[in-house]
Amino acid sequence: MNANTAARAPQSAPSGADITDWRPEDEAFWAGTGKKIAYRNLWISVPALLCGFAVWGMWGIITVQMLNLGFPFTQAELFTLTAIAGLAGATMRIPASFLIRLAGGRNTIFLTTSMLLAPAIGTGIVLQHPEWPLWSFQLMALWSGVGGGNFASSMSNISTFFPKRLQGTALGLNAGLGNFGVTAMQIVIPLVMTVGLFGSFGGESMTLVKDSGWILGKITAGTPTWIQNAGFAWLLSLVPLSVICFFGMNNLTTVSPAIGGTIPAFLKIIWLYTLSFVPAGVGLYLYLPKPTGLGLLNMWVAMPLIVVSTLMVLKVTAFGPMKEAIAKQFSIFSNKHTWSLTLLYIVTFGSFIGFSMALPLAITVIFGISHVPDAAGVMQHTLKNPNAPSALTFAWIGPFVGALIRPVGGWVSDKVGGSIVTQIISAIMVVASVAVGYVMLLAYKSATPEQYFLVFMVLFVVLFAASGIGNGSTFRTIGVIFDRQQAGPVLGWTSAIAAYGAFIAPVVIGAQIKAGTPENAMYGFAIFYALCLVLNWWFYLRRGAEIKNP
Repeated sequence: MNANTAARAPQSAPSGADITDWRPEDEAFWAGTGKKIAYRNLWISVPALLCGFAVWGMWGIITVQMLNLGFPFTQAELFTLTAIAGLAGATMRIPASFLIRLAGGRNTIFLTTSMLLAPAIGTGIVLQHPEWPLWSFQLMALWSGVGGGNFASSMSNISTFFPKRLQGTALGLNAGLGNFGVTAMQIVIPLVMTVGLFGSFGGESMTLVKDSGWILGKITAGTPTWIQNAGFAWLLSLVPLSVICFFGMNNLTTVSPAIGGTIPAFLKIIWLYTLSFVPAGVGLYLYLPKPTGLGLLNMWVAMPLIVVSTLMVLKVTAFGPMKEAIAKQFSIFSNKHTWSLTLLYIVTFGSFIGFSMALPLAITVIFGISHVPDAAGVMQHTLKNPNAPSALTFAWIGPFVGALIRPVGGWVSDKVGGSIVTQIISAIMVVASVAVGYVMLLAYKSATPEQYFLVFMVLFVVLFAASGIGNGSTFRTIGVIFDRQQAGPVLGWTSAIAAYGAFIAPVVIGAQIKAGTPENAMYGFAIFYALCLVLNWWFYLRRGAEIKNP
């Protein structure tokens, strides 16, 4: 390191301070202070992202307990809560991809983490009032989408701190460990609902109408339950985390040259997130059935309308540096590989988050009821199954395996190639989805559906494992096909669209259960996986492919 370099290198950076000189590719700089600062920001980012995933996905567990407590909503209405949270989180990833450049990493991660306090508190309040209208619960589910949007800004932020040679490691740790928020939520929420965690300040308990459970087994009907703790419990981590984010993380002015101060940065974040709520809210109002909405659009029309309108709103209201950022974002749409990899990322991350949202309630509805014919031979799905497995005991296993194995997918893909790994896992997902559909068919026509539960869970764990490996392989493929300037926007876009799986899966599975044909949902997913398998082969594996990426 020469004298000039040494003079420029910051020997120390105060926690939370703006850093004006950042050169991670300079080995001497990295070894001096860069590595310490980068990893400090990473290890603060991971639990913040984990909490984001937890708050985003919590309605998948909450709806199960609402059903067990006898809340006056139908199964289909409860599935809309997980779907709304999924759609909101996916939509908010679109503006979240711009936040780091506009507002700085420390400012963005602090404020978006603090924002999670609102849906956490609000959810705890509404859950104490089963008599409140459905729209009040749907509003909280919509607000929980903040946690889903945080992924895009978190990944964008961490990528700026690390040299190219460590991008895979850093982003893999951030995303992989952050994904454990889904598992953490599925373990923590059933546990905290069993105790009066906040005493008299936390509200009164309710009495279980149906058997419930947690990680260690069944909780019998009649047990006092504090369902409101599903929201309130996150205050215990979010409050200290917000403080740590503010005082422990950094803004890189080399990446965010026009922050303009802390308060202006906060206003930019609030402005962009507010904009994303507008098209999401309007689209949901047009989609949701009466009396909550108008019921004018089906899902396949409402979802693209929300995506396009969100992009248009951001483009029209762009100001200052945001104009340049959005222009770069829009330039990726002229590249066909953006679209092919978007579909492939839906197969992987879309399946992971979608099944994480839908699985708990699907277990409760399919295996918690004895499906018997009436005198006329018509199947009835109202008789409680005394031997039902508890969704809250088992639902966490799949997301845990999917998150745990994600780094393995990236590592294997580095060795043999991203597209060949994607090809293999897509084939596995086709077979597993068909098999799960067939098991659903058998269980939904059985008076003793629990006999099929073990096979059902094993197959779903296979789906989660394959989707987790595919997360790593698709991420690696994006890095190979696109240069560093384009890879970020492509990753932000694909992650946003794939996150709509959290909306699609609960809606599709819920609708097919309501129709009495849950197997058709999985057969439909299998067809999509098969089409993407062909797409992956055509673009990246066949002889003569434009980009050969084995």
